[in-house]
Amino acid sequence: MALNFANNNSLSAITTKPSGLSGGALNLISTQTASSSSTISFTSGIDSTYDSYVFKFYDIHPATDDTSFEFNGSSDGGSNYNVTKTTTFFNAYHNEAGNSTNFGYGTGGDLAQSTSFQRIIAGIGNGNDESGVATLHLFSPSSTTFVKHFISVSQRLSQTYSVNDYVAGYFNTTSVVNAIQFKFASGNIDSGVIKLYGIS
Repeated sequence: MALNFANNNSLSAITTKPSGLSGGALNLISTQTASSSSTISFTSGIDSTYDSYVFKFYDIHPATDDTSFEFNGSSDGGSNYNVTKTTTFFNAYHNEAGNSTNFGYGTGGDLAQSTSFQRIIAGIGNGNDESGVATLHLFSPSSTTFVKHFISVSQRLSQTYSVNDYVAGYFNTTSVVNAIQFKFASGNIDSGVIKLYGIS
Protein backbone atom coordinates (compact mmCIF):
# COMPACT_ATOMS: atom_id res chain seq x y z
CA MET A 1 0.00 0.00 0.00
CA ALA A 2 1.38 3.38 -1.01
CA LEU A 3 1.62 6.17 1.56
CA ASN A 4 0.91 9.71 0.45
CA PHE A 5 2.54 12.61 2.27
CA ALA A 6 1.77 16.31 2.01
CA ASN A 7 4.58 18.19 0.30
CA ASN A 8 3.89 21.16 2.52
CA ASN A 9 3.34 20.51 6.23
CA SER A 10 2.89 24.17 7.22
CA LEU A 11 -0.51 25.90 7.09
CA SER A 12 1.28 29.25 7.11
CA ALA A 13 2.70 28.45 3.68
CA ILE A 14 -0.76 28.14 2.09
CA THR A 15 -1.42 31.32 0.12
CA THR A 16 -4.61 30.42 -1.78
CA LYS A 17 -7.57 28.20 -1.09
CA PRO A 18 -7.77 25.08 -3.26
CA SER A 19 -10.57 25.40 -5.84
CA GLY A 20 -12.36 22.33 -4.49
CA LEU A 21 -12.92 23.88 -1.05
CA SER A 22 -15.86 26.16 -0.34
CA GLY A 23 -18.17 27.31 2.41
CA GLY A 24 -17.87 28.28 6.03
CA ALA A 25 -17.24 31.99 5.56
CA LEU A 26 -19.07 34.63 7.59
CA ASN A 27 -20.02 37.40 5.18
CA LEU A 28 -20.95 40.65 6.91
CA ILE A 29 -24.22 42.01 5.52
CA SER A 30 -25.02 44.89 7.87
CA THR A 31 -24.32 46.41 11.28
CA GLN A 32 -26.70 48.37 13.48
CA THR A 33 -25.80 50.28 16.63
CA ALA A 34 -28.40 50.98 19.30
CA SER A 35 -28.65 54.33 21.06
CA SER A 36 -31.78 54.57 23.20
CA SER A 37 -33.57 52.60 20.45
CA SER A 38 -37.03 51.15 21.00
CA THR A 39 -36.38 48.44 18.38
CA ILE A 40 -33.72 47.39 15.88
CA SER A 41 -35.03 45.83 12.67
CA PHE A 42 -33.23 44.08 9.83
CA THR A 43 -35.54 44.48 6.83
CA SER A 44 -33.06 43.76 4.06
CA GLY A 45 -30.29 41.24 3.45
CA ILE A 46 -32.27 38.18 4.59
CA ASP A 47 -33.12 36.42 1.35
CA SER A 48 -32.16 33.42 -0.77
CA THR A 49 -28.52 34.52 -1.14
CA TYR A 50 -27.47 32.29 1.79
CA ASP A 51 -28.90 29.13 3.32
CA SER A 52 -28.23 30.36 6.84
CA TYR A 53 -27.75 33.66 8.63
CA VAL A 54 -26.08 34.59 11.91
CA PHE A 55 -26.77 37.57 14.15
CA LYS A 56 -24.07 38.52 16.65
CA PHE A 57 -24.87 40.78 19.60
CA TYR A 58 -22.22 42.83 21.37
CA ASP A 59 -22.75 44.41 24.83
CA ILE A 60 -26.52 44.73 24.62
CA HIS A 61 -27.48 47.06 27.47
CA PRO A 62 -31.04 47.87 28.57
CA ALA A 63 -32.40 51.16 29.82
CA THR A 64 -34.69 49.21 32.19
CA ASP A 65 -33.31 46.90 34.86
CA ASP A 66 -33.83 43.12 34.71
CA THR A 67 -35.58 42.93 31.34
CA SER A 68 -35.37 40.36 28.55
CA PHE A 69 -33.98 40.88 25.05
CA GLU A 70 -36.33 39.41 22.44
CA PHE A 71 -36.84 38.86 18.73
CA ASN A 72 -39.56 38.08 16.21
CA GLY A 73 -39.75 37.38 12.51
CA SER A 74 -41.68 38.86 9.62
CA SER A 75 -42.94 37.31 6.39
CA ASP A 76 -43.90 40.64 4.83
CA GLY A 77 -40.63 42.57 4.84
CA GLY A 78 -41.14 44.07 8.28
CA SER A 79 -44.72 45.36 8.11
CA ASN A 80 -45.65 42.90 10.88
CA TYR A 81 -43.51 40.90 13.31
CA ASN A 82 -45.84 38.08 14.27
CA VAL A 83 -44.66 34.76 12.84
CA THR A 84 -45.94 31.73 14.77
CA LYS A 85 -43.19 29.89 16.61
CA THR A 86 -42.59 26.99 19.01
CA THR A 87 -39.45 27.09 21.15
CA THR A 88 -37.47 25.68 24.07
CA PHE A 89 -35.54 27.63 26.70
CA PHE A 90 -33.06 26.56 29.37
CA ASN A 91 -30.20 28.18 31.21
CA ALA A 92 -27.30 27.74 33.59
CA TYR A 93 -26.04 30.22 36.16
CA HIS A 94 -23.29 30.68 38.75
CA ASN A 95 -22.76 33.62 41.07
CA GLU A 96 -19.56 35.47 41.94
CA ALA A 97 -19.58 34.16 45.52
CA GLY A 98 -19.52 30.60 44.20
CA ASN A 99 -22.43 29.49 46.42
CA SER A 100 -25.38 29.56 44.01
CA THR A 101 -25.64 27.49 40.84
CA ASN A 102 -28.39 26.02 38.70
CA PHE A 103 -29.07 24.32 35.38
CA GLY A 104 -32.64 23.85 34.26
CA TYR A 105 -35.48 24.32 31.85
CA GLY A 106 -37.20 27.71 31.87
CA THR A 107 -40.92 27.28 31.28
CA GLY A 108 -41.42 31.04 31.30
CA GLY A 109 -39.04 31.47 28.37
CA ASP A 110 -40.54 29.06 25.85
CA LEU A 111 -43.41 29.51 23.40
CA ALA A 112 -45.96 27.05 21.98
CA GLN A 113 -47.52 28.11 18.69
CA SER A 114 -47.27 31.77 19.68
CA THR A 115 -46.82 34.94 17.66
CA SER A 116 -45.23 36.69 20.67
CA PHE A 117 -41.61 37.82 20.73
CA GLN A 118 -39.15 35.13 21.83
CA ARG A 119 -36.61 36.01 24.53
CA ILE A 120 -33.00 35.22 23.72
CA ILE A 121 -31.32 36.95 26.68
CA ALA A 122 -33.37 36.93 29.87
CA GLY A 123 -33.14 39.50 32.64
CA ILE A 124 -30.18 41.73 31.75
CA GLY A 125 -29.38 44.27 34.44
CA ASN A 126 -29.01 47.96 33.61
CA GLY A 127 -26.03 48.66 35.89
CA ASN A 128 -23.15 50.50 34.23
CA ASP A 129 -21.13 47.29 33.88
CA GLU A 130 -24.02 44.93 32.99
CA SER A 131 -24.69 43.72 29.46
CA GLY A 132 -25.46 40.65 27.38
CA VAL A 133 -23.87 39.02 24.34
CA ALA A 134 -25.33 36.37 22.05
CA THR A 135 -25.35 34.54 18.75
CA LEU A 136 -28.57 33.74 16.89
CA HIS A 137 -28.42 31.31 13.96
CA LEU A 138 -31.35 31.29 11.47
CA PHE A 139 -31.56 28.44 8.96
CA SER A 140 -33.08 28.51 5.44
CA PRO A 141 -35.32 31.57 5.91
CA SER A 142 -36.23 31.64 2.21
CA SER A 143 -37.46 28.05 2.04
CA THR A 144 -41.06 27.67 0.91
CA THR A 145 -41.05 23.96 1.83
CA PHE A 146 -39.89 23.74 5.43
CA VAL A 147 -40.31 25.58 8.74
CA LYS A 148 -37.47 27.95 9.70
CA HIS A 149 -35.27 26.65 12.53
CA PHE A 150 -33.17 28.87 14.80
CA ILE A 151 -30.70 28.39 17.67
CA SER A 152 -29.42 31.00 20.12
CA VAL A 153 -26.77 30.96 22.85
CA SER A 154 -26.23 33.97 25.10
CA GLN A 155 -24.23 35.10 28.10
CA ARG A 156 -25.21 37.90 30.47
CA LEU A 157 -24.23 39.58 33.68
CA SER A 158 -27.23 39.98 35.97
CA GLN A 159 -26.27 41.59 39.30
CA THR A 160 -23.57 39.14 40.48
CA TYR A 161 -24.59 36.19 38.31
CA SER A 162 -23.07 34.79 35.14
CA VAL A 163 -25.98 33.35 33.16
CA ASN A 164 -26.03 31.32 29.93
CA ASP A 165 -29.38 31.17 28.10
CA TYR A 166 -30.04 28.55 25.41
CA VAL A 167 -32.96 28.91 23.00
CA ALA A 168 -34.00 26.79 20.04
CA GLY A 169 -37.15 26.54 18.00
CA TYR A 170 -38.76 27.18 14.66
CA PHE A 171 -40.92 29.69 12.87
CA ASN A 172 -43.87 27.47 11.99
CA THR A 173 -44.43 28.73 8.48
CA THR A 174 -43.54 27.65 4.96
CA SER A 175 -43.60 31.30 3.88
CA VAL A 176 -40.29 33.12 3.64
CA VAL A 177 -39.03 34.91 6.73
CA ASN A 178 -37.38 38.05 5.37
CA ALA A 179 -37.08 40.45 8.31
CA ILE A 180 -36.16 40.18 11.99
CA GLN A 181 -36.79 42.67 14.80
CA PHE A 182 -35.11 42.93 18.22
CA LYS A 183 -36.31 44.76 21.33
CA PHE A 184 -36.44 44.60 25.10
CA ALA A 185 -39.60 43.39 26.82
CA SER A 186 -39.61 46.72 28.65
CA GLY A 187 -37.88 49.98 27.81
CA ASN A 188 -35.31 50.90 25.18
CA ILE A 189 -32.09 49.33 23.98
CA ASP A 190 -29.77 51.80 25.67
CA SER A 191 -26.69 50.66 23.73
CA GLY A 192 -25.22 47.70 21.86
CA VAL A 193 -24.20 46.50 18.42
CA ILE A 194 -25.89 43.85 16.26
CA LYS A 195 -24.22 42.42 13.18
CA LEU A 196 -25.91 40.29 10.49
CA TYR A 197 -23.84 37.74 8.58
CA GLY A 198 -24.62 35.31 5.78
CA ILE A 199 -22.85 31.96 5.82
CA SER A 200 -21.50 30.89 2.45
